[in-house]
Amino acid sequence: MSKDLSMAMLYDFYGELLTPKQAQAIDLYYNEDLSLAEIAEPLEISRQGVRDAIKRGEKLLLSMEERLGLVNRFMDLEEKMQEVIQDVEAMQRYAQNYVHSKKMSDALAELTGKLKDFTKEL
Repeated sequence: MSKDLSMAMLYDFYGELLTPKQAQAIDLYYNEDLSLAEIAEPLEISRQGVRDAIKRGEKLLLSMEERLGLVNRFMDLEEKMQEVIQDVEAMQRYAQNYVHSKKMSDALAELTGKLKDFTKEL
């Protein structure tokens, strides 16, 4: 995962723990892709102040992930859900080709839909 995406995910999970300036600086830097100079103006601080706020915020976000591991658990859960969806889809294909049970095929299709909906909610 790229550093920008990783930081954006950490911000999504732990952003509420940052100071308002750190949160705004990180949001503008990683999510809006603004430069330090572009961020400094609305925050009314220097470019160096923006850089410091971002670095302190990054350190806190990384520390929280190291302690709690929520992003890592989320990524693992999402990966396992995709594996389950693939397995259910394979079962559905098998049922269609060999069992010829419409009831079973429909039930597996419904289960696949529910799993996909659940994954989207993650």
